Amino acid sequence: MADAPVYVSDPAAAVVRLLALLDLEPIEADLFRGASVNPGWPRVYGGQVVAQALMAASRTVRADRLAHSLHAYFLRPGDPAAPIVYQVTRERDGTSFATRHVAAIQHGRPIFTLTASFQVHEGGFDHAAAMPRVAAPALLKNDHELFLAHADATPEPWRTQWAERDRPIEFRPVEPHDPFKPKKHKPVAHHWLRLAAPHAADPVVARCLLAYASDMTLLDTCLLPHGVPWSDPALQAASIDHSIWFHATPDLDQWHLFAQDSPRASGSRGINRGLLFATDGQLVASVAQEGLIRYRG
Repeated sequence: MADAPVYVSDPAAAVVRLLALLDLEPIEADLFRGASVNPGWPRVYGGQVVAQALMAASRTVRADRLAHSLHAYFLRPGDPAAPIVYQVTRERDGTSFATRHVAAIQHGRPIFTLTASFQVHEGGFDHAAAMPRVAAPALLKNDHELFLAHADATPEPWRTQWAERDRPIEFRPVEPHDPFKPKKHKPVAHHWLRLAAPHAADPVVARCLLAYASDMTLLDTCLLPHGVPWSDPALQAASIDHSIWFHATPDLDQWHLFAQDSPRASGSRGINRGLLFATDGQLVASVAQEGLIRYRG
């Protein structure tokens, strides 16, 4: 049995780097540049682009208007070795709502588009879905601990990349499974998540942090019934679109439960849904995504 990789974790530094990733450089009016990272993966992580685009849009609206929804499409794989330019179009500024369209551009071509809607705070009717009853995060191992327990069975290059990768968001799966040798499972998953180190984020940054985290486990859900690992060379998997509805401001210094399911897969695509709950049971956000799951085995 091979020794597990030795890795000294620095969660605070990982969170600082994530916050720096969200701190876009203004170039001109409504034009921003976002840094990218090259962690050894073939394309930019989708949650990074969603979060940066939302930050770009947020910087063009009044401070009393917070994002309540976003709808995005992934058009081309992002180059992790190049910066991303975000071009914001001010579609509408109404009495209560504002709408922004964002195009993410690399090498002269759009790789991603996002439309976000912002609203002033208002009261009104209120109802919400109930939080599922699952094991508490204190009883569970996080994703890095689970990796170390099975590191000897993890193939390269993932073994090295996972061992050395900083994790600004800590995930604790309620129903852990081996991602390289998965068994068929109903398309339902629950993950606890929070920032790896505390940071008192303002409401704008908090929404962008949630946008970043929301793409990490969602696409996996529609693969669960099929027992196919995402590392299978016959599988082509990628996010196609992504939507988030913010019902409240998340406090990711605290644990949140991400309850996910996939009601349908067909036509080489899978639909994935997620509800994000605070520990007090409050429904904080709803997420939906369609992903490409083309298999040529």
